Amino acid sequence: MNAVRSLRTALAVLAVVAVPAGAVAVPAAATAGTSASCPAGWGSLSEAMNRSTTAVLTNVRTGRHSCFDRVVFDISGKPPGYTVRYASEVFYTHTNRPMPLRGGAQLEFAIDGNEVDATGRPAFQPPNELEVADVTGYRTLRQVASGGSAEGFTVFGIGVRARLPFRVFTLAGPGSGSRLVIDIAHRW
Repeated sequence: MNAVRSLRTALAVLAVVAVPAGAVAVPAAATAGTSASCPAGWGSLSEAMNRSTTAVLTNVRTGRHSCFDRVVFDISGKPPGYTVRYASEVFYTHTNRPMPLRGGAQLEFAIDGNEVDATGRPAFQPPNELEVADVTGYRTLRQVASGGSAEGFTVFGIGVRARLPFRVFTLAGPGSGSRLVIDIAHRW
């Protein structure tokens, strides 16, 4: 009887020691390749840069990456000021009507620049203001829409899957132009 009791005790001790070690090792190995390669430290609070320029928006394009979806705003000249924030609704500049945006959250992107050049001609005129870029199949982006320009600024509504972290930055080029970039993470 003592031998059976000793055997049970030994098996119980082995089970208690072995199970946590195995449980810790498997998830660490399974997630090591995904989380280590994605950027960290992004947030979902408003971001802004205050800078006055004579910038003109010339194009909007998007891209998919392994950890985030990207929206790029091509600018002629130096990068302008901007404000990016999550909003309950994003409004058109001329009518103050809310834009119908798909997704669980809406980013409002206001650029201190126009869609028209110095002569008043449109430098950026999307064929469909509600579908500025095709984001079909993207993990995070659901829609990019133009709210128009007024009084020296241009508004865009970006429909996203959920309120996810983002980052905003500027890049020089091509040529004498610049780019405003918004990356929106696929997950927290």
